[in-house]
Amino acid sequence: MNRTGRRAAHSAPSARWRSRKVQGWLYTAPTAVIVGVLFIAPLVLVGWMSLNRWPLLGQATFNAPDNYLKIGDNPLFVDAVLFTLKYTAITTVLLSAVALGLAMLVQDRKPGIGFFRTAFFLPGAVGFAAAGLLFYGMLNNDFGPIDPLLQALHITSEPVKWIGTPNMALFSTITLVLWRFAGFNMLILLTGLQAIPTEVYEAARSDGANRWQVFTKITLPLLRPTLALMLILSVTGSLLAFDQFFVFTNGGPDNSTVSMVMVVYRDAFFRFDLGGAAALSVVLLVALVGLNTLMMRRLR
Repeated sequence: MNRTGRRAAHSAPSARWRSRKVQGWLYTAPTAVIVGVLFIAPLVLVGWMSLNRWPLLGQATFNAPDNYLKIGDNPLFVDAVLFTLKYTAITTVLLSAVALGLAMLVQDRKPGIGFFRTAFFLPGAVGFAAAGLLFYGMLNNDFGPIDPLLQALHITSEPVKWIGTPNMALFSTITLVLWRFAGFNMLILLTGLQAIPTEVYEAARSDGANRWQVFTKITLPLLRPTLALMLILSVTGSLLAFDQFFVFTNGGPDNSTVSMVMVVYRDAFFRFDLGGAAALSVVLLVALVGLNTLMMRRLR
């Protein structure tokens, strides 16, 4: 083969590789543009806003790091942090327990089990704002059906203040969250349960293991990756809770159900301090990333 032929043979794979590389960039370009426009650009803008005095109307002025230093002066911040952590801990534990119980209840293939899987999952198809309005209407003391039903059954003798006291408002909100998300988390755990080989259970039973030993020694360890995913979603969603409190309790009574995201919202659209709200958002983001990283390492 002459020198020209060898060059052509050598350049042909290189040309195909460059063509495939260009095709790869073209395939990923739409997703990259969406991520850049909808995620990276807003994140950079929030970071820049947090370094400026940024009123809702008017000219922004650089004032770093004043927005971060005055976070502690916010009268709602400390109470909102404590309440959000309390709400996250209670919700995560209860939601995990209920979802795991439902998943184990419907994991076996039996006649009619599909109906129960669908019934448990259906609340997840309801929008969070719509679910909040639904619960508000059901638990309302003036026109809700729950109080008359409880009184007719002689369970209570007077209307219950479902969102009239801090503890009852928290209890009612957690009930709303359990109703809304238990089925969705059940579906996640059900996927993990069905991925566990049946041979492992059969070997354990042949060795004389009881149900509790099978659950603690086989099911939970093999379900760990799925539990990690569910816990990360649950903790992140709870720390970023907004809709349920904004629609259902509006932060009341007496600001007892104000979450951290509600503090960000009030700073931005009630106090018109977008720079302070952006600083709070950055702090919340850093805390979420750190917490999720810690959880991933521990659950691995």
